[in-house]
Amino acid sequence: MDLIKSESSTGSSDAGHGSKEAVNRTRHQKKKRANENPATDESNGAGAARIENPNVEETKKLIESLDALAIAAKEIDHDHLKGYLERYLLQELQLLRFCVHLKEAFSQVSIPWVKMFKESTLSALIDVPLSQIPKPVYDVSNKWIKDRTSEKLCKFVSMAGGCIVAEMEAQQGRGKGGKKGAQQTSSKSEVGTFVALAMVLRSRPDALITVLRMLRERPTYGGEDKLPFVVWMMAQASQNDLSAGLYAWAHNLLPLMGDKKMKVCSPESMDLILQFVENILSNPKARAILVKGAVREGEPLIPLASFEILLRLTFPDPSARTKATERFEAIYPLLKEVALAPGTNTMEQIFTSSLNLAGEGNPVLAEEATAIAIWSLAKNADCFKLWDIVYAENLEASVALLKKLVDEWKDHSVKLSSSPRDTLTVSQTMKSFRQKNAKAITEGGADCSLYNEADKSCKVISGRVDPGSGRRFTDITALVIGASGAAIGAAGVTFGVVGLKYVHGYSDCLMCL
Repeated sequence: MDLIKSESSTGSSDAGHGSKEAVNRTRHQKKKRANENPATDESNGAGAARIENPNVEETKKLIESLDALAIAAKEIDHDHLKGYLERYLLQELQLLRFCVHLKEAFSQVSIPWVKMFKESTLSALIDVPLSQIPKPVYDVSNKWIKDRTSEKLCKFVSMAGGCIVAEMEAQQGRGKGGKKGAQQTSSKSEVGTFVALAMVLRSRPDALITVLRMLRERPTYGGEDKLPFVVWMMAQASQNDLSAGLYAWAHNLLPLMGDKKMKVCSPESMDLILQFVENILSNPKARAILVKGAVREGEPLIPLASFEILLRLTFPDPSARTKATERFEAIYPLLKEVALAPGTNTMEQIFTSSLNLAGEGNPVLAEEATAIAIWSLAKNADCFKLWDIVYAENLEASVALLKKLVDEWKDHSVKLSSSPRDTLTVSQTMKSFRQKNAKAITEGGADCSLYNEADKSCKVISGRVDPGSGRRFTDITALVIGASGAAIGAAGVTFGVVGLKYVHGYSDCLMCL
C-alpha cells in the first residue's frame, strides 16, 4: 500500500519500515549535524551529549509509536471515510467530525510528543505523520479538505494546534496539577488531531498564513520548547506551497533570530530555523516560484523589516561572525532577489533602509547596504529627491555612497541618464548637496572634513551628468573676481559697501549652480 511522502521524503512504502527509517534517519542526521553543523557546534555540548548517551528506551518507544500509527492507518477504509465525510452538510460540524473520526481510528496510538519534536531533525519530522498514511486515505481527505472554506480551516488549525501544545505541556509535567520536570506520560487523545492537522496544512497551506499572527502573539506558542512544533506546522504547509513556507519563515521565524531581547534563539533553535529555510530553497523550482511570487495577497514574502534582520545576520561585524554566518551567506543571494523583486517594497523604502544600515558603523554591512542603495537610485531616480531630504542626517553613509557612485559611474550612468527628467533630477540633487556642503563648511564644525569629501564627489558627478556645469562654475567665478577688481580700481575705498553686496549677489548665484 502506498504511503504519503513529501517531495523530499525518502521513506519506504511499507508502513512499519517507513516509521523505523524515519527514526533511523533522525539518528543519522543528528550525528551528522553534531559533527558538521555550525549552529549545533555552539550548543555547549548538549547535542553531543544526547548522541553519545542516547536514551535507547525512549527511542524504541518512538519507533513503536510510529509503527502503531502506520498499522492503525492501514485499518481506515477510505470508502467508508468518504461516505462519513459526505454525511455532514453543515461546515461547522464537518471538520470537527473529520477530526473525531481520525481520533477514533488512532485511539490506541500514543506519541511521545516532546521526544519526537525535540530530538528529531526537520527532514525527518516533515514526513511525520503523513508518511504512515495510505495514499487512498490521504487522497479522499485531501479532496474533501480543499472544498472547505478558509475561515473554517483557520479555526480548525488554531484549535488543533492548541490541543497538541496542551498535550506536550502535559507530557512535560506542566499541565494542570502537574509539576515541572515530572516524568513524561503518554497521551492517546490527540494523535488523530495531529494527523488531521497535517492533512489540512498540506492540502490548504493558506490556512496557516491566516493564523501566523496568532502563532506570533499567543503565549501558548512561545518559548523554545514549542518552536519545533511551530516549525513542523510551517513545514507541512511549505511542502506544497514554497511561498507559504518562506512567508511564514520571514514573518515569524526570522524575527526571532534578530531580536536579542526575546532570548528565544539558542544555537539549536537557530539551527532548526535555518534548516527550515534551507529546505525550502533547496527545491529546484524555488527560485522561479519565489521570485515570480514574491508578493502574496498584496504582502511581500520578505517584508523590509525582515530583510534588514537578514542583512545584519549575513553581514555581521567581523568580530561577531559565527559558524552559522556561513549558512546565511549561502542562502542570502536568493533571499535578496526575492526581497527586492518588483512589487515587494517601494524603491524609496529600500533606499531609506539601506542608507540607515550603511551608517550603523559596521564596514561589512555598510558595503552591502551601499550597493543596495545605489541599485535603488539606478532603479528610480526619485530616490535622489529622498536622499536630498535625509542627506545631512546620514552624512557618513552619504559620503560613502557618493564615493561609490563616482567609482562605479560607468556601471550606472546609462540608467541615471536614461531620460532628461532623470538627468535633471540627479543634477539638481548634486547642486543641492553642494549648497549644503558649502554652508556647513563655512559654519565650521566637527563634520567639515566629511562635507569636504562629499563635495569632491558631488563636483565629479555634476560634471559627468552635466559636462557644462564645471565650466560655468569656473567662468562665473572668474567673472566675480574680475568684476570685483574693476570695481576696486574705479571706486577705491568706496567699493567697501557696494562691492561687497555685488560679490555677495554673485556668490548666491554661484550656490545655485
